[in-house]
Amino acid sequence: MTETTFTPRVFSGIQPSGNLHLGNYLGALKRFVDWQDKDMETIYCMVDLHAITVWQDPNDLKKATRELCAGFIAAGLDPEKSILINQSQVPEHAQLAWVFNCVARMGWMQRMTQWKDKAGKNQQNASLGLLAYPSLMAADILIYHATHVPVGEDQKQHLELTRDIAAKFNHDYGVDYFPMTEPVIEGAATRVMSLRDGSKKMSKSDPSDASRINLTDDADTIAKKIRKAKTDPEALPSEAKGLEERPEARNLVNIYAALAEQTVDQVLADVGGRQFSEFKPMLADLAVSKMAPISTEMARLMGEQDEIDRILSRGSERAREITAPILRKTYDIIGMVGPVSL
Repeated sequence: MTETTFTPRVFSGIQPSGNLHLGNYLGALKRFVDWQDKDMETIYCMVDLHAITVWQDPNDLKKATRELCAGFIAAGLDPEKSILINQSQVPEHAQLAWVFNCVARMGWMQRMTQWKDKAGKNQQNASLGLLAYPSLMAADILIYHATHVPVGEDQKQHLELTRDIAAKFNHDYGVDYFPMTEPVIEGAATRVMSLRDGSKKMSKSDPSDASRINLTDDADTIAKKIRKAKTDPEALPSEAKGLEERPEARNLVNIYAALAEQTVDQVLADVGGRQFSEFKPMLADLAVSKMAPISTEMARLMGEQDEIDRILSRGSERAREITAPILRKTYDIIGMVGPVSL
């Protein structure tokens, strides 16, 4: 079997669940922008089909989808450089997902830690979609023959499943059709923690708004949340090892490093020995300079929703130029009869 050469292509997506925050920006959006300027095709997705694995208020879902698109653009994604899509507007995602439902094994799905966490003890009442959505995630990626996916640590297991599904499909049909997609995990703050508890991930679901910096927060709110962030009484160390047992200190230094595009060691070489009374204003100024323009642009775009809808419509057209031929060939490989057209 001849080894296939795949076009270098990046795909990633975020659920439109509302309340984008600093963790989404540093862990995903900022990296998406970095990949946009590399010599690769880049496709970024609002994964609304994933969102409905649990019940969503329809009006909230529409608003959150547009807000996520606004966040993508405000963070620096250029709809001319990258393809920005709403998942449900590209039907090949769901069509390939069904094929992959028939390739993946039940045992693979039941081992997914997010399934166990989200379904909990009441698995019989969880939706079938919640169990099967890693198969849809694999389809999201492989319907573009994506070679690289920027992901957080919590999604790495799903990338491994994507590779398992691709390998089984290729083996079952004696082809080298789907690539072994590589996860890309990089940066100082790939996992941003709560500003109130350094042991917990920053989350939109935390009841305390002070635990996160929202992408819609204005400059004063950002600065206030940084000033009130939980710390400890010790001075900052001069090397990263000194942060090991200090989760809140480590989190704030990681955030600074990611926003400043420096390593943790570079930051600590400059601020080691300083108290948080000195460091927090530095972090607040940096966070405001990076984040406030994003909230301003998001607000402008949310006032121009027709512009967002046009961008998503054009993105789906560009996406389907890639996805329709890949699905057509997939159907041919497995013996489906009939054309697949745009």
